[in-house]
Amino acid sequence: MDYQEHSFQNNIRLVHKQVNNTRVMHCGFIIDIGSRDENHKQLGIAHFWEHMAFKGTSKRKAYHIISRLDSVGGELNAFTTKEKVFFYASVLSEYFDMAVELLTDITFNSIFPEKQIERERIVILDEMAMYLDNPDDAIQDEFDAVVFGDHSLGHNILGTTDTMKSIERSDFLTFIGENLNTEHIVFSVVGPRSFKDTLKVSGKYLKHIPGHHSVRSRVQPIPKHGQKITQHKNFGRAYCAIGKDAYSVKDLERIPFFMLTNILGGPAMNSRLNLSLREKYGYVYSIDALYSSYSDTGIFGIYFGTEKKYLNRSIKIVLSELKKLREQKLGSLQLHKAKQQIKGQLAISEENNTNLMLMMGRSLIDLDRIDTLDFVFKQIDSQSARSLACIAEEMFVENQLNYLIFNPTDHEHHQR
Repeated sequence: MDYQEHSFQNNIRLVHKQVNNTRVMHCGFIIDIGSRDENHKQLGIAHFWEHMAFKGTSKRKAYHIISRLDSVGGELNAFTTKEKVFFYASVLSEYFDMAVELLTDITFNSIFPEKQIERERIVILDEMAMYLDNPDDAIQDEFDAVVFGDHSLGHNILGTTDTMKSIERSDFLTFIGENLNTEHIVFSVVGPRSFKDTLKVSGKYLKHIPGHHSVRSRVQPIPKHGQKITQHKNFGRAYCAIGKDAYSVKDLERIPFFMLTNILGGPAMNSRLNLSLREKYGYVYSIDALYSSYSDTGIFGIYFGTEKKYLNRSIKIVLSELKKLREQKLGSLQLHKAKQQIKGQLAISEENNTNLMLMMGRSLIDLDRIDTLDFVFKQIDSQSARSLACIAEEMFVENQLNYLIFNPTDHEHHQR
């Protein structure tokens, strides 16, 4: 069996995969709370919590948290998404016990010291300013708001300047109390230790965490279609996002749509948009087609930057590539190559044991199962040119696409 699982009495699940060709244990808590669970006064609090977890617990000061694993060459990390918070670590196998104990402490025993809240508030406001100066990041985040409007999925994970300045210690306790559900927490482990040994070490700390059940319901967004929004920004180039809502993580069309996105503008240099916009015309330095799936919806977007004079031509080429996918079925060789390419990318991604550990936890929360690579490969292999064309017809309808354009501010604009 590839993966082994155990549920503790508090309903936290342990998932484990033994990998013998390494001396490193990768482990972490995947918690089903993210920025979409915030109300308007709490915007940014999930990400703020992720920062504050390193700033003090009932038995450790910030310095002792950050130096605990550093001193044995380990790594401690965390990140926040729209639906999850991740606290995780990588250490030599002999320090696994130390890693589990520390992760449990920062995840469940944070005390949110007032002084540290003030310091971290400044750090996050600085992070927000840096993000605003980066058009590639800014357009992706602002495009979420174009597609999902004022729904929580449309809000920036970092929050707003106003909410960042107003969040207090009691707000963290309220937010976690309202959203924490031990049934929706997974402790995921990948490494050389056996399941029996991993269960023994993990159980020492995890079984003492009090069970917590919150009644929380996520409201499904009503996505917007056919909008064209232009903003004038003080950037040297024009930036564009084109896309719409997409399939949820549970949707059967998710994998074929992921394949289509990959053909269109995946990470490989031979993606259709890269070949046409960069290699053929030199209009862009890079262009990406990205698809993110959530528990009840998803988002698809094409993102690029170009000289203002090439913007309309670039959009025209993007639309023509979408039209080709709608109207021209892939030839058998094209389809075969597309399948081999995505299978290779997935296999390489799973070679990274940190990625594998995080994917296992996320999958168990979202799908209540972990699909093996073989299972995913079978799903990819089962796709026909016709099935991909049907999805393209459904997803790439021109009048349903939303546009967000950052036009560079010019002298003429200032005059008006």
